[in-house]
Amino acid sequence: MLPTPHNIRTSDHSLQLSPAAVEEMRGQLSAVADRVVAAIVAEVPSYRGAFSGPMGETIRNAVQLALGGFLTLASRGRTEDLRTPTAPAVEGSYQLGRGEARSGRTTDALLAAFRIGARVSWRELSTTAVRNGLGADTLADFAELVFAYIDELSAAAVAGHTDETETTGRVRQRLIERVAQLLLAGAPAEEVTEAAERAGWDPPTTLTAVLVSESQVRPVLGLVAPGTVRPAEAPGLDSGALLLVPDAHARRRIPLLRAIEGRGSIAGPAVPWLDVRRSVDRALRARELGVELDTEAELPRLVLHADESALADLRARALAPLEQLKPSAQEKLADTLRAWLLHQGRRDDIAAALFVHPQTVRYRMSQLRDLYGDRLEDPDTVLALTLALA
Repeated sequence: MLPTPHNIRTSDHSLQLSPAAVEEMRGQLSAVADRVVAAIVAEVPSYRGAFSGPMGETIRNAVQLALGGFLTLASRGRTEDLRTPTAPAVEGSYQLGRGEARSGRTTDALLAAFRIGARVSWRELSTTAVRNGLGADTLADFAELVFAYIDELSAAAVAGHTDETETTGRVRQRLIERVAQLLLAGAPAEEVTEAAERAGWDPPTTLTAVLVSESQVRPVLGLVAPGTVRPAEAPGLDSGALLLVPDAHARRRIPLLRAIEGRGSIAGPAVPWLDVRRSVDRALRARELGVELDTEAELPRLVLHADESALADLRARALAPLEQLKPSAQEKLADTLRAWLLHQGRRDDIAAALFVHPQTVRYRMSQLRDLYGDRLEDPDTVLALTLALA
């Protein structure tokens, strides 16, 4: 008695496969998997050399699992739509996609592999089906079901690839942010270096702290180096955002300053990456003083105001001889003394700077010499006055 053919119905199709055909196809799965792997290696450049190790066996197993699931539905005579793969086949494809993401291959390469696998599998299965009596009128239905089934599996693989990429990206970003937090907290270099290794982050030579307003974060990130890190928190930063820009030193600082110019941003100095807290502190201090754009263009001002209390004491001591004068006279003599220091005693240059006659300069300097005496020739006094009047 001849075996009874299985009648596989879908909403649009009626497909008959004999048990003998199903059994023969199942016996060919290993060979089909080998041919699929060979075709992928030959046609997709990114897979060349990848299948010599565990990856090749993974693909072979995935092909056999996928086609085995299809044949299982066929052999059981199920009435479900064969476009819907079984759970193990879907899960296998999903995990395959995740593995491909970890291997660094794109979804384009993954989909190309599925297209090739579908083509090779169809060629082998259809040959067996025809040999076992599948009529030409149902061959097209068989092809459509095979390709629809594999399309579902490729969609599961792409979903796995996407999930892995997004998860890996988020995890890596969190790990890099952890490195930034350790840097800002002043953690030991060994701890920071270990955290960078765990994050898979190749540290730059230098990092530059850039303070930006929240509204300018996106525009600035689009203009600076791609590896820029935005720490989740920054000590001392009560508003806006902190960006740590890699390798913006030497000539590369010019493009950075151009990128943030006119955006209310401030760039600290480029420092060795482990010392980035120094760049952050300088940028924060510069913002307090109203410095804009480039801290390195305002170094004297930053140095002078590093200790406001000390500067106030220095100023009071250096200008003490003027305290006996009226406020208006104090101001005029202080301006004259400042110009005298800046122009190194050149009377005409001092007069031009103050918009007064040289004789006025001579008169005022006579007053100052009476007040300070020989101290105006003392280097320490000159230095103190220069700082006090800067």
